[in-house]
Amino acid sequence: MTTEGCFVSRQFSTANFFNYDSDRMIDLRSDTLTTPTEEMRQAMANAVVGDDVYGEDATINLLQQTVADIFGKERGLFVPSGTMGNQICIAIQTQSADEIIADADAHVFHYENAAAAVIARVQISGIQTTNGEFAMEELERNMRPPAYYYPRVGLITVENTHLRHGGLPLSSDYLRSLRKFADARNIPIHCDGARMWNALEESDVTSVEMGAFFDTISVCLSKGLGAPVGSVIVGTSQNMDKALRVRKMLGGGMRQAGILAAAGLYGLQHIRPLLTTDHANARQFAVGLSGINGVAIDLDRVKTNIVMFSVRGLPDDVLLAKMLENGVRLAPIKPGVMRAVFYHQISSEQCAAAVEGIRKSVES
Repeated sequence: MTTEGCFVSRQFSTANFFNYDSDRMIDLRSDTLTTPTEEMRQAMANAVVGDDVYGEDATINLLQQTVADIFGKERGLFVPSGTMGNQICIAIQTQSADEIIADADAHVFHYENAAAAVIARVQISGIQTTNGEFAMEELERNMRPPAYYYPRVGLITVENTHLRHGGLPLSSDYLRSLRKFADARNIPIHCDGARMWNALEESDVTSVEMGAFFDTISVCLSKGLGAPVGSVIVGTSQNMDKALRVRKMLGGGMRQAGILAAAGLYGLQHIRPLLTTDHANARQFAVGLSGINGVAIDLDRVKTNIVMFSVRGLPDDVLLAKMLENGVRLAPIKPGVMRAVFYHQISSEQCAAAVEGIRKSVES
């Protein structure tokens, strides 16, 4: 349920709408639950704006170039959502009836409503992995021979960090191998970097070196960075010219959008440095869970701000209800697998309280 489209008065809050006490509830369903801080709201209120469809919004232009420069790319383009960013990047780098390769648990495969088949008119070939990294021999087996009755492999997509693999970042050694593989076959690579900012905190390469692994990247502003809306895609100027056209087709052209861009710029400057704390809190939470009888968790897979775990002997609906009673709100990422996601508005003390809430839920 959502309050979208409703008038929310001072007497009616989302806490009442969901029927729980927001002061007590620790909500770890996603880092999309961040809300703008007062300082971010002030930056939004003070933003210099213009008509972005004419390219005249100075704050949008600054955000786009700032993100492009971070990754060593020529240009960036602001889009309303990560899904739109991914789908634009797929569309501009493929031809109708192409095939794109993705991890079988990729966001573009699971959570984007078959958009690639509708917008770019391409199909997705999913390769099963354990950590979001294709084995090169398996990738080679998925390359179609050049026969007229096979689709052409037009694009390889990766996800960094990988949501359904528990926020695992892709290793630089793997990305070098993938870049070499793709270059040898003249295939572009797109990165769904919804949590790229988290990946960079755990990487041994710079952001510019990271950018060189990919032809296009979509990075999110409304997860760990705490902005209310938006993503930025980056690539060559030629690709961004194409992307601008597709964005317009999809209804993504906005007017005085600098108000939103200001939130993104604030997040990059002030919230991004807090991501390491999110990772530390996730680790603290995971270690706490590992001491609860009945909880199954692999600490070696807790690398960024996402923790996945299972509870033996409790169906998902029963476990979720028990946790809600004990002040913790979570969501399953797969049947039998819970996901907790940490962000800058979750404190170390709340991490400890969440562990105790889950302990009560499991042991009661």
